[in-house]
Amino acid sequence: MVSPSRAELDALVGEATVDAHDDDEQLAGLFTMIEDNLAVPFTTQVLGVEVTVRRVDLRHGAVVAICHRGRIRQAIGILDLPLPEPSPPGAEWIEAYRHWADG
Repeated sequence: MVSPSRAELDALVGEATVDAHDDDEQLAGLFTMIEDNLAVPFTTQVLGVEVTVRRVDLRHGAVVAICHRGRIRQAIGILDLPLPEPSPPGAEWIEAYRHWADG
């Protein structure tokens, strides 16, 4: 995936947060866009171990990926999650969330 430009990221954040009045509502808007657009499941590597990301969730003020390996599951902050190459469809929303969080 080619990384979106700053202007494209600004547009995505604007789309996700158009009706938001505060940071919590902005986060909820970005989470909704990630949840609606990120193609799951997909596999990736976490600390050298293959895991399957089956869904995303909003926990403790952050978007997390729910990763599974066999019967074990772990929530990992989506900004800390290494994405596979090629990135799954909808990964641009993770980049928009990162852009917002760094803002």
